[in-house]
Amino acid sequence: MSRRRGSLPAAYFADLYAADPDPWRFATSAYERAKYAATLAALPRARYGAALEVGCSIGVLTRALAPRCDALLALDVAEAALDQARRRCADMPQIRFAPCRVPADWPAGRFDLILLSEVVYYLDAADVGRLAERVRTALGPGGDVVLVHWTGETDYPLGGDEAAELFLARAAPFAEICRQSRSERYRLDVLRARGA
Repeated sequence: MSRRRGSLPAAYFADLYAADPDPWRFATSAYERAKYAATLAALPRARYGAALEVGCSIGVLTRALAPRCDALLALDVAEAALDQARRRCADMPQIRFAPCRVPADWPAGRFDLILLSEVVYYLDAADVGRLAERVRTALGPGGDVVLVHWTGETDYPLGGDEAAELFLARAAPFAEICRQSRSERYRLDVLRARGA
């Protein structure tokens, strides 16, 4: 399978959601449910004051994460996905949604949790470096960063392992790995801001 060159454009995701409102079966897949449960179980803290979810898609994980956050900002590049996420989480006032194409766009503020679930491999190596710098500037003292990536074959710019390892290398000056795990189909990496 040949890899796409360059970070995937917003149109790639707009086309996916135009063809299928849940292209990865986030709402119905047993694999996704298990992965979300593992992600939540891996969070080092029971509660976070301010959390950022990059690539929230249709809001399934967002809804599960929100009870552990005083405030949760969820981003996605696809407006169709954000529309579904807003409806799914309409009864949860601590969640805000915003369109954002990272790393070119980035929200203001500091966060004690930044979640990058199934997103880093959509970027090319240069943009992974830019993303790590964005995370550095937005991560509060002692803040946590959680990465989750499918490790199977894709046509994305990076594979799951490649994306995770590249991000970890770029984040090493400001965050240390505090947990790593691997299932048959995905890997999970948890980092903590240095100096906490």
